[in-house]
Amino acid sequence: MADQLVRATAADGGIRTVGVITTRLTEEAKQRHNLSYVATAALGRTMSAGLLLASSMKRPESRVNIRINGDGPLGGILVDAGLDGTVRGYVDNPTVELPPSAIGKLDVGAAVGNGYLYVVRDVGYGYPYSSTVELVSGEIGDDVTHYLVSSEQTPSALVLGVFVSAEGVTASGGLLVQVLPKAARDDALVQTLESRVASLAGFTPLLKEGKSLQQMFEQLLGDMNLEIFPETQMLHFHCGCSFDRVLGALKMLGKDELQDMIEKDDGAEAICHFCGEVYQASSDELEQLIQDLQSEAGARG
Repeated sequence: MADQLVRATAADGGIRTVGVITTRLTEEAKQRHNLSYVATAALGRTMSAGLLLASSMKRPESRVNIRINGDGPLGGILVDAGLDGTVRGYVDNPTVELPPSAIGKLDVGAAVGNGYLYVVRDVGYGYPYSSTVELVSGEIGDDVTHYLVSSEQTPSALVLGVFVSAEGVTASGGLLVQVLPKAARDDALVQTLESRVASLAGFTPLLKEGKSLQQMFEQLLGDMNLEIFPETQMLHFHCGCSFDRVLGALKMLGKDELQDMIEKDDGAEAICHFCGEVYQASSDELEQLIQDLQSEAGARG
């Protein structure tokens, strides 16, 4: 099933729900970063969460950054997701592996540890909005739900999952259900929604059974005046890095540092943290950067 995002409403517009399938893009991240099982689960969940959060934004260029700083062996997680359906991300220590938890699942909580979740919303103009909350479990889903309730004050339920085996990522994605302000005072509705989300067998088992996002919506909200939007948005792992950007960053190091790279390394190598792409700059290309800097200095003088 293709990576995709589907939106729906229920309860006469009082409930908003969004679902994402991110199996292929999580597998791509696993391959690009050589991720362990637990690192794949952590990054896959966070990328799904980023796409779900970005889905409520308005301007095409809007983006959400999620940064998780935990004291566990995985280190930090950083994800950048856009309303346009693109996402990228990385973890500090991608090869860390841990034994399964007591219930036999990948122990993402122990890998992340205690710390903080930072969310930055860039709406496409003005200053980005930022929020910080303490991690409640390190399992990602609980932590993002805590952010939504405490920082955005929106009753929310979030289910995230990644199933990864020796064959790779076979299921990944999530569901976000929110009670909008017009219905948030209906305590019975909120409690019903919480109960139904809690009763779900989990996202990845449903996906592995072949359930579509639309079928999951029907299972969850089918008796609550559910309206599924006809548009299906395709999702992609995408990074905007390029060789020109790498050269621009190298140029900022200055003439002396560039000359040192030429003499010691006969060039330079740069690796993009977000996608793992490796860029090689030859000594001739570094020499050209030095000449550009000298020309610019002469023009200013």
